[in-house]
Amino acid sequence: MAASGGTKAIVAALAANLTIAVLKFIAFILTASSSMLAEAIHSVADSGNQILLLIGGKRAQRSASSRHPFGYGRERYIYAFIVSIVLFSVGGLFALYEAWDKFQHPHAIEGDFWWVPLAVLVGAIVAEIFSFRTAIIESNHVRGNESWVNFVRNAKQPELPVILLEDLGALLGLVFALFGVSLTLITGDGVWDAAGTAMIGVLLVAIAVVLALETKSLLLGESATKEHVSRIEEAIQSDGTRIIHIKTMHLGPEELLVAAKISVGAAATGEDIAKVIDDAEERVRAAVPIARIIYLEPDVERVQV
Repeated sequence: MAASGGTKAIVAALAANLTIAVLKFIAFILTASSSMLAEAIHSVADSGNQILLLIGGKRAQRSASSRHPFGYGRERYIYAFIVSIVLFSVGGLFALYEAWDKFQHPHAIEGDFWWVPLAVLVGAIVAEIFSFRTAIIESNHVRGNESWVNFVRNAKQPELPVILLEDLGALLGLVFALFGVSLTLITGDGVWDAAGTAMIGVLLVAIAVVLALETKSLLLGESATKEHVSRIEEAIQSDGTRIIHIKTMHLGPEELLVAAKISVGAAATGEDIAKVIDDAEERVRAAVPIARIIYLEPDVERVQV
């Protein structure tokens, strides 16, 4: 459900951004508005990011190999991290550079097509609202009772938080652009256009930093959620087996590694130990289906003196 929902949100965002990017470039050509150029580059960067997420999702589906015995699930984290870099460099830094240049050489929006950027921005806002709504609906399937902040911070599937933040940034960026263009048209002062561009740049850099920090944590290897750890512990201990210690790590959004040391009786035979481990693994997989790789190490129960 999470993977298909993420793909649906990505495709919706990609379709919206490609259409909007073309319209923004047309508006920039007709009016030379720096806000429109910054927004056009923003849409191009977002479109490239969504293509990267689709590529990462496809490559992550490859089967494990002798060189990568735990599979390629983390490809999705790697491509999500690349997205944050692209958003920072192509989107944010370009907008800040464009704003600095326009502050140095401000000019009003002139010509017979002054209304074009307003029409494009309003239409783009409508399209982005549709894309953002799709991302919210798909995220709600896996968010549960978590707050949106906790969902972005704790989600193991990188695509939905990335699309959510990108769409939110796109909507705010369009509002900033509308602010800059409108005041430029009203006052005839191009400084407002540059100010809108600067606000877009700061926004994109901030979102890129948040994405980079959250994705870096996934790349380093995050443990299972508290709920999954609780289910795993309960499954192992349901027959009286005691856990000495347990560690978990996500190999991918839907792939979990479980490693635990469990106690066995001093008189237990090899056959007894094998049965305890096999039964425990079966219970864990039933309780948490994404627990794909399980290593249980037996240790002799020690009496505390």
